[in-house]
Amino acid sequence: MTESLIWWSIAIYLVIAIGIAILSRQGPTESMSGYFLGNRQMNGFVSALSYSATTYSAFMMVGLAGLTYAGGVGALGFEIIYFAGVSLVAIFGPKFWAVGKKFGFVTPSEMLGHRYNSKHVAMAVSVASCIFLIPYSAVQLAGVGYLLQGITDGAITFTTGVVLATVIAIFFSYVAGIRSVMWTDSLQAIMMIVASTLVAYLVVQGLGGFGALFDTLATQHPQSLTVPGSGLFSFVTFLGLTIPWFFFSLSNPQVSQRLFMPASLRSMRHMLIGFLVFGFIYTMVSVLWGFSALAAFPSLERADLATPTLLGSEFVPPVLGVIVMIGIMAAAVSTIDSIMLTLASMVSRDVYANVKPNVSEKRQLLVGKFVVPVIALMALGFAELQLDLIAVLSVAASSGLVAMVPAIIGAFYWKRGTSAGALASVVGTSTFVLLMYATGNSLLGLPSGVWGIVVASGLFVGVSLATKPHQASTDAFFSAIAEELGKKKRRLVTDQATKEAAA
Repeated sequence: MTESLIWWSIAIYLVIAIGIAILSRQGPTESMSGYFLGNRQMNGFVSALSYSATTYSAFMMVGLAGLTYAGGVGALGFEIIYFAGVSLVAIFGPKFWAVGKKFGFVTPSEMLGHRYNSKHVAMAVSVASCIFLIPYSAVQLAGVGYLLQGITDGAITFTTGVVLATVIAIFFSYVAGIRSVMWTDSLQAIMMIVASTLVAYLVVQGLGGFGALFDTLATQHPQSLTVPGSGLFSFVTFLGLTIPWFFFSLSNPQVSQRLFMPASLRSMRHMLIGFLVFGFIYTMVSVLWGFSALAAFPSLERADLATPTLLGSEFVPPVLGVIVMIGIMAAAVSTIDSIMLTLASMVSRDVYANVKPNVSEKRQLLVGKFVVPVIALMALGFAELQLDLIAVLSVAASSGLVAMVPAIIGAFYWKRGTSAGALASVVGTSTFVLLMYATGNSLLGLPSGVWGIVVASGLFVGVSLATKPHQASTDAFFSAIAEELGKKKRRLVTDQATKEAAA
């Protein structure tokens, strides 16, 4: 695969993606809801593809493949836990959608601030999200850097890949906000799933077929087919990685914010079903790539080079390899876009607007657009540090974000939860996780991925029981859920009755 082929492919992708992004615009957007939520009018098909492209970014084809290369079949179990956690969307998604529609929430932190009647809760969630999601954004940038560096054998440097991804992400975020991101995501998701599946098949055939591949692993790398295998997936390590990942769909605001976007509950249901189908296929393909790289190239310097090495090998036709490369790069950019837009909306809506009350929505939007490149540049600087495995860094970010989970669950299912409990949980757990990572990430032999949810739950419940909830905001919040979901149920009953009468 030549360097010129790669650059020409990137150029063609950019022309097509920019065209789609521009076509996605619906005139000038001057509202926070329009720019950051697409006016809450996203259909199920686009939402499913965008949710998939945003979630399955550099983490999957670079990170999960690398984790499989380094740790074996335990990586599949790790990702299946995330799959189980997506069931939380089925439980919490309709409630997010209902209160978002009723109160006009733009961000998950705004929702929590309203539920607990505390601007300090909203601000704390926003700041904590920035602290943990900027490194996660850097992971996506690093994924692009490793990809281009590995596939060209160093002809395109790591830094060039990181800078390129940063510039593209900023551009797409500015074109039309979340609408341009979601529509370009749809293109990327289709390209990713088709090309990556085809490449996986060709690589396996090049290695002699599925039987030959697993015979090679069983004889030459038997530890890759067992747990803990090479030692990466000890029971404690597995728990530390999987517990935060299980709560990913709730704890990561760039994901939970999308629960405000569907035009209807039906669109949300289609989004979830589409994502599960896409995710299952993509998970199996990514794990298969990791196994294939281990069988074909057992002595790589870094596990995260498994995918780039495969794409640059004789097993993959250059044109198909470059299509997959573009898909992975585009997916990483998609995740960065979503994170930048989510954090920008949180900073402007829940920090700036609370520090300066009565500020206009137009002013909030202006501040949000200013924050976007600032976040991107901070992530770029972090990516240049080139720290650890991509998959492990991704989970490290989720270990901190799990601080928000008890407050979110309590918002919908525990009227006794208080603002003091939510604030103590978010601030205390975030501080605790940062201290753990600063001191070796081990307490009594357990990592922060295990301790985080325990500390967050203990603080939220304990402090809430010692303080009093704001009854008026709590009652209004729960009433809104019952009202909006009740309307939907009544419409369904009416529609069914109409159909039966017509029949």
